[in-house]
Amino acid sequence: MTTKELLYIEDALGHEKYFQTRCKEAVSQLQDPELKSCVQGLAEKHSRIFQSFYGLL
Repeated sequence: MTTKELLYIEDALGHEKYFQTRCKEAVSQLQDPELKSCVQGLAEKHSRIFQSFYGLL
């Protein structure tokens, strides 16, 4: 991989980790079960994306 590609993956990892963290924080504050479930699903999705990018390394 080129340096530019590695920098892109590093940036993407940071974004996905941020989204995952923010979703988990939101889940802990939400009261509505349906909305909580939806946001939990987003957190899991970002976790899978993070793992996919990490797997490229």
